[in-house]
Amino acid sequence: MKIAIFDPYLDTMSGGEKYMLSIAMSLSKSHDVSIFWDESSISEIIDKASMRFGYDVSSITFVSSLFDKKISFLERFEASKQYDLIIVLSDGSIPVVASKLILHFQSPMNWVKGKSLKTQLKLTRVKKIIVNSKFTKEHIDKTFAKKSTVLYPPVSIQRKYDPQKKTKKILNVGRFGINQAGSSFKKQDILADTFLKMCDSGVTGWKLVFVMSVMDRDKDAFEDFKKKYTDYPITFLINPSNDILWDEYESASIYWHASGFGEDLQKYPDRAEHFGISTVEAMGIGAVPVVVAQGGQTEIIKDDSNGKLWTSLDELQQTTRDLINDKDYRERLARRGVEDAKGFSLSRFESQINELVL
Repeated sequence: MKIAIFDPYLDTMSGGEKYMLSIAMSLSKSHDVSIFWDESSISEIIDKASMRFGYDVSSITFVSSLFDKKISFLERFEASKQYDLIIVLSDGSIPVVASKLILHFQSPMNWVKGKSLKTQLKLTRVKKIIVNSKFTKEHIDKTFAKKSTVLYPPVSIQRKYDPQKKTKKILNVGRFGINQAGSSFKKQDILADTFLKMCDSGVTGWKLVFVMSVMDRDKDAFEDFKKKYTDYPITFLINPSNDILWDEYESASIYWHASGFGEDLQKYPDRAEHFGISTVEAMGIGAVPVVVAQGGQTEIIKDDSNGKLWTSLDELQQTTRDLINDKDYRERLARRGVEDAKGFSLSRFESQINELVL
């Protein structure tokens, strides 16, 4: 088949972009696959995919996007006839094309009028809706009154778990940005403040490392954020290479995640972690996840088996202290996590996406 893929956020190289590039690479093994993007920045996209994810996408064809605002509806519709299938990461909108269409949703879209007559008419032309977790599915199905299919992201564990390489390190990985309330999107401020309290109450010898992707527009806010923690053992690694990221996973003993904590998730479900690729990556190399019991995280972590779930900051502190003070307990959870992470393998993803496009 001749397949085209479009992700309007491709230049951000976040979890959704890793997902869509994984689809492109998987399908390109047996289909003619193209990615829609601005031709002037294709080399930048290829370099970013390599640095951020360790992905080599140089063999995939990039073509001018049919979804450029300069292209009229009729031009887009006519040009789309050359493809058997187009796969789109949706920002809530539903394009109308002549080919078969698969929509992918990375997060809940409860602000979209998904049951309106206009939207329902557009959905009649959609072959399938795929989502990244059961959490996302629950909300997407409700919004659009359609049944979506869960296709968990592929997570390739790039190092082997070695207990001897583990250090007294707590790790968090995620994008940095400040919301309208002045809090970080991924709740790094809450994690840093919690670690400060632990240090002030007697925890010594441990450090907290944040691996962050920071876009140019957020650099000033990040510098202001970082200044608050100069007197504590907290390290910030900004936009590191894929190899450096895995160095941090390899040496971390505990992995923290707090996205969605303190939010009204009934009203804003998109503020929770929709799946949690970094959680699986950490788990797969033996960094024990200690993550908030919300969103897609609960589909990954089985409490007290392959990690720990928490619902309050007091619980986060106490659970972390338990892991710090009991190495045998920490290693038991780590080994179970390494095995469970194999369930999100690339081979599983490739098999499922090839079935879905048929």
